[in-house]
Amino acid sequence: MTTALTTGAATAPAPVLDAPERLRRAAARVLLDNWTGHSTVPSRSLYPHQWSWDSAFISIGLRHLAPRRAQRELETLLGAQWGDGRIPHIVFNPTVPLGQYFPSPDFWRSSTAGGPQGAPAAVETSGIVQPPVHALAAWLVHRADPGESERRGFLRRVYPRLAAWHAYLHRERDLGGGGLAAIVHPWEPGLDNSPAWDEALNRVEPALAGSFRRADLDHSDAADRPTDLDYARYVRLAATYRDHGYDDAATPHAFAVEDPCFNALLIAADHALSAIAAELGEDPAPLLARAAATTDRLVERLWDAEAGLFTARDALTGERGTVRSVAGLIPLIVPGLPAEIVTALVGTLHGPHFGFGGAHLVPSYDLLGPEFDGSRYWRGPSWFNTAWLVERGLARYGERAAAAGLRAGMLDLAGRTRFAEYVDPHTGDGRGIREFSWTAALTLDLLARDGSEADGCLLEAAAPETAPEDTSHGAAPGDSSHRAAPGDTAPVARLPHPRTETVLPETRR
Repeated sequence: MTTALTTGAATAPAPVLDAPERLRRAAARVLLDNWTGHSTVPSRSLYPHQWSWDSAFISIGLRHLAPRRAQRELETLLGAQWGDGRIPHIVFNPTVPLGQYFPSPDFWRSSTAGGPQGAPAAVETSGIVQPPVHALAAWLVHRADPGESERRGFLRRVYPRLAAWHAYLHRERDLGGGGLAAIVHPWEPGLDNSPAWDEALNRVEPALAGSFRRADLDHSDAADRPTDLDYARYVRLAATYRDHGYDDAATPHAFAVEDPCFNALLIAADHALSAIAAELGEDPAPLLARAAATTDRLVERLWDAEAGLFTARDALTGERGTVRSVAGLIPLIVPGLPAEIVTALVGTLHGPHFGFGGAHLVPSYDLLGPEFDGSRYWRGPSWFNTAWLVERGLARYGERAAAAGLRAGMLDLAGRTRFAEYVDPHTGDGRGIREFSWTAALTLDLLARDGSEADGCLLEAAAPETAPEDTSHGAAPGDSSHRAAPGDTAPVARLPHPRTETVLPETRR
């Protein structure tokens, strides 16, 4: 045996990292690996482009690592906004081969079919949308480093685009005429194959077999994904919307649903937008009034007292849904809910249909429902983003112990599953893709706060009821031309689009 001798000072041992720090570094590595130079893909394999609400959740986590990169994440997405105000659910990376993801840019044909609605000419996108988490993300990103945000003019540049986005949803998507935004495709609420959409989807004629090829099954187990019949109906809906120029009024919608999650996020985002308006020296009162009015409509149209949660409404028939899904619990994030509704929601969460404390995280669908499948996407598995929203809602309404338990469960499962896309609610086993970006990002957010914030709410600061003193240091007021008062149906001006890049120009101070 040969013994190695050392001379001089011994090399210092590597520091021993505690479990939270190891988890933080692993989550950061996921976001670094999935960064493309201007935005973050959800995963390098199954989702190789930029997704709308993914980027919002990703920026919420990125703000703890690099606030400027978090700003750029949102700016890149907003650079692909359409002139009518919509933010498309996918911004395509032109370097990715068409066959790697379906539906690909040649299916959506946004730059041509979407031209009348103001689709950008220099970048290809989808034509549908996803939940409006972006104003909330922008506000949280700003608060992570207000000095850097102010220096770059971040809020002042994104505010008019966020205002136009909300105006589009309030104006063009009130298809049921009751003051709530309707989704026109199951991909829009983000809960793609939820049983909550089954009844409305049944009237959609599927696309012909063989008319498209699914690319998702190249990267994921078919048992974890929507069925071929689901996809055929998704394709039919998207093609019909495209063939009518993505015009909400002209399209003969076969599917239009008022979803409680989508509208709860719109309300929370309007509160965040009011905070941004106040920060820029603008009057937040119209936005707060609109949020309050939408909250009233949410309760009137979607609250199911017997079920103890919110349920979807078919905007075409007016029929109320009966399916219990996680979408019906997410309105806990909405400020100012009646106390009896909050009590009922918390009771439903702890009851047998969602099994809080026994099941892992929050199942996406009723544990006792006939369509429950613990592996298949949104038909049972628990997701980290919806769990994060429920955790924030519990904290908002003072349910500290429940919020802390959910937070601990999320951190444990994120580490054990290598940041899985979702988990089986019975076993906690990871499903779908690993190293999934929003799982890693929201892990960073949970690690950065200890759950003891004094406000205990989704927004880290409430918007003042009246505009504060101007703190813009002489800058011109933000563009509020796209902000609509409650009930305002006047058309909004279309937004200009950058034609050579998708990142909003920086304003230096």
